Amino acid sequence: MTILGISTQGYVYRKIAEFLEEDIRFGDITTDAIIEPETNAEANIICREEAVVSGIEESIVVFTLTGCSAKALVEEGEQVEKGKIILNITGRASSILKGERTALNILGRMSGIATETRRILIETTKVNPVIKIAATRKTIPGFRFFDKKAVQTGGGDTHRLGLDDEILIKDNHIELIGSITKAIEKARKNASFTKKIEVEVSSTKNAIEAAKAGVDIIMLDNMSPKEISNTVNELKHNNLRNKIILEASGGIKMDNIVNYSKSGVDVISLGYITNSVKSIDFSLDIKLSESI
Repeated sequence: MTILGISTQGYVYRKIAEFLEEDIRFGDITTDAIIEPETNAEANIICREEAVVSGIEESIVVFTLTGCSAKALVEEGEQVEKGKIILNITGRASSILKGERTALNILGRMSGIATETRRILIETTKVNPVIKIAATRKTIPGFRFFDKKAVQTGGGDTHRLGLDDEILIKDNHIELIGSITKAIEKARKNASFTKKIEVEVSSTKNAIEAAKAGVDIIMLDNMSPKEISNTVNELKHNNLRNKIILEASGGIKMDNIVNYSKSGVDVISLGYITNSVKSIDFSLDIKLSESI
């Protein structure tokens, strides 16, 4: 299990153990009251709609932790049709049922994010083949790793995983320190040379100031595609465009993202692909089995 090429197996096991503890608490009293402890079963998880599947590895961990064996029948990031069986599970019936909802929740959310990310990329790369689509930190507390991994699975960029990833100077920082230039100078002085510096601006004037101050990335926040195009042209006119990465963010959705892709930016970051995306529908079908 990796994100950005980094192994995350230990972290994933710990987080999923927490998810299971939240759901099971002191036991599955329904299953324990009805199903005999030694009952063996086999189950399939089925995708109920067309989707890009994400969360396969995490679902296997769920059932591993409940004492089952699980086998993936599709690859992470694979586009599947409605009705596709994606996972086969064998074990005690009670153990399968204990992991059911946690696994389906993970699969549904991660696949929803991956599917929307892929859909966005298909549309935006038609007009800008090199555009990057990135996530933001607008994620569910405790689930950020999985949200970000799903974006990566869908072909997007994870952006910052946390506050320690990159220096991102936002409007509140600028308000407190007094100016964009001063904020960039202090960041350059006090942070490691290994960290890129990004600044959030909302006008052409501020974008030019940030570029002249030597920032690495400029986030053009809540600006229209036309405003961004004008800003790009002004940066070019001042011989500043090639020195920086330009990112558009704020209020960008599927219905306007193509226009932003044409505006001259390098990256588009969106909050909605992690904070309001629709989950994909998965179900678990179970049947009795003679052996595990």
